[in-house]
Amino acid sequence: MKQLLQQYAAYNIWANKKLIERTNQLSEEQVNKEIVSSFSSIYKTFLHMMDVESIWWQRLKLAEHVEFPGEKFTGNFDELSTKLLQLSRQWFEWIESANDVNLLHVFAYQNSKKEHFKQPVYEMLLHLFNHQAYHRGQIVTMFRQLGIDKIPATDFIVFSRTPKPLKGR
Repeated sequence: MKQLLQQYAAYNIWANKKLIERTNQLSEEQVNKEIVSSFSSIYKTFLHMMDVESIWWQRLKLAEHVEFPGEKFTGNFDELSTKLLQLSRQWFEWIESANDVNLLHVFAYQNSKKEHFKQPVYEMLLHLFNHQAYHRGQIVTMFRQLGIDKIPATDFIVFSRTPKPLKGR
């Protein structure tokens, strides 16, 4: 299980980097353009992804009051992408140092609706990485709606065929 989670964490970093690199080639206007989607711009979608990685980290660390960093974030896309990648690397490093007890540990948390849940850490991690892939797919659709071409492939199979730098970073 740990090896699979390490792969997913490395994939999450890799795929985020791919879309960030392509987004960095866009104008500020394109990054912030209102588009009908779950979140109304590429920037806001990445902001949500940053929030999610931070929120789950806080929950894992049993924070009494979970904060949404995106509510106070005022940085540009470069600052946002730097923060997102820092959080993604934090997950990778945590999984690398985790053991089976850590991954199977059942932890309690409450969601944004104040509903209480308990589940194993590994299930939360699988959710986190799948959630991020879902929103990366939305960003790809937003690219297409903006007429952007040369969209990088971010499928897991592409990642698995790609030579990896040391420790998936």
